[in-house]
Amino acid sequence: SSGINAEWPLRPGEVEKGVFTPLVFSTTGGMGTEAERFYKRIAEKTAWRTGQKYHETIGYIRKRLRFDLLKTTIIALRGYRGRPSNQPEIAAMDLNLIPEG
Repeated sequence: SSGINAEWPLRPGEVEKGVFTPLVFSTTGGMGTEAERFYKRIAEKTAWRTGQKYHETIGYIRKRLRFDLLKTTIIALRGYRGRPSNQPEIAAMDLNLIPEG
C-alpha cells in the first residue's frame, strides 16, 4: 500500500495510544470483517455488563447503528430540517482559550 492508507494505522497506536478500526458497510446491508468484529465485541461487553442475552443485545445494537447511519446520511444529503438551535454562534462565545493580559 502507498499513501495515507499505509501511514494511517500507525498514528492511532503511536500517538493516541489507541486502535483505529475502519467500519466498512455495503449499501445492501453487508459489513466488512472489522465492522463485524466491532459489532460482536460491543455486543459481548454490553450483554455481559447488563445481563442481557447476547442475541438480543447484538440485534439491538445493529438496529440502532443502522438507523443512526441512515439518519446521518439523510442529514448529509438533505440537510438538517429541525428547529434552529438557540445556541450562540461560536464566534460570539468566549471560550477562555487565550489568557488576557
